[in-house]
Amino acid sequence: MVASGNTRFSKNALAATALNRRRMLALGGLTAGAGALAACGSNTGRGDGDGVNLSQWYHQYGEAGTQQAAEKYAAAYEDANVTINWVPGDYDTALSSGLLAGEGEAPDVFESHLNRSMVESGQVVALDDLYEGVLDDFTEGDLARNTIDGKLYGIRMIDDPQFLYYRPSLLEAKGVEPPTTFEDLMAGSAELTTGDVKGLFLGNDDSATKLFQPIVFSAGQTLLTEDNQIGFDKDAVIAGALQVKELHESGSLLIGAPTEAWDPTSIIQELCAIQWCGLWAMPQIIEAHGEDVAIIPFPGFGGGTPTVFNGGWSTFVNAKSPHVEEAKAFTKWLWIDHEEFIQDWCLSYGFHIPPRLSMRESAEALADGPAAEAVRISEEYGWAENPNWTPTMETAVDDMMTNIVLEGNDPEAEFDNAVGTIQTELDSIFG
Repeated sequence: MVASGNTRFSKNALAATALNRRRMLALGGLTAGAGALAACGSNTGRGDGDGVNLSQWYHQYGEAGTQQAAEKYAAAYEDANVTINWVPGDYDTALSSGLLAGEGEAPDVFESHLNRSMVESGQVVALDDLYEGVLDDFTEGDLARNTIDGKLYGIRMIDDPQFLYYRPSLLEAKGVEPPTTFEDLMAGSAELTTGDVKGLFLGNDDSATKLFQPIVFSAGQTLLTEDNQIGFDKDAVIAGALQVKELHESGSLLIGAPTEAWDPTSIIQELCAIQWCGLWAMPQIIEAHGEDVAIIPFPGFGGGTPTVFNGGWSTFVNAKSPHVEEAKAFTKWLWIDHEEFIQDWCLSYGFHIPPRLSMRESAEALADGPAAEAVRISEEYGWAENPNWTPTMETAVDDMMTNIVLEGNDPEAEFDNAVGTIQTELDSIFG
């Protein structure tokens, strides 16, 4: 799910606090260092004071009803008193701080994105035993993103593919075909740009840092190989980065929009003709534009294939919890056993693809129209984060893209600097 509030509606001021939660295409995980903890808690267990007390943490979702849904699930659990902490703002920093807190303040169960540092620092416990009987009902990608050294540490809650939304009527009026290559996207965005409307919105930071991974996967390459070596080459990355630089300089990108790209405000308010966003926003966009809505995967670079980032969230158990077994039992009850809660979480508050294959088949909301196309292209072109790709590695390529695209630095030198940082990180982890 994503925060779907937007700042043009006075009834929902959540968008400003939820920016960090949808860092599109940024690697999830826990940030190093401590931060101020801002959390709203509400005890939603049985409330009789008996039994084990568990704390479950969520970042602040923006869709109406999500907090109440989380509380409803917790209240239905009879074997422990479960408190929901609904954390606004910088969730990663708050969670990093919370996991260092003492008993009674730290989460027992929390949502995040698996990173190797979480395992090596002893923050999470393996959950392989919870998958008994249902392992084959999860996609290979969702299992891989929650696996370190052959052990499963997280259970997928929702899958959130991201793609380009557009309005067919606007493209038809300009004689623009839906782009299938990055060159088409650049040309179409320029043609669609008018005095009042920009052709394309990828993010208020110009999306220089967001396009590294689509470049790599479009070229049929990967971030890290199976034996944890660098999986991409200089020629493909530099060629893609220079195309992004050309797009940046074209004047067809929307910059400085009211909200970030995870929020559909820009395409709803007709500030852009094409917007990069996620499946979660589809109900809002369809409500605004009716049948004049379509989606495509992110076009391929340099003759490569289109790509779709399959984002989302997973749930974990704090290894330092005084109630690890009870926390595991609650996690299994909610995210494995209670399919009605999983379906409700995925489909009642925006659109999200259920992580269980059997549930996808029965998800009527995703059975036709743009939603069905979203499921199809996510399966055909989708890729997911690699838990061995660390925040240090991501920062290295983010800096490389920014320095090439926005600063005009030498591409080869920037690539070499980034690869040097990544290799040093790999050597420190794997020897």
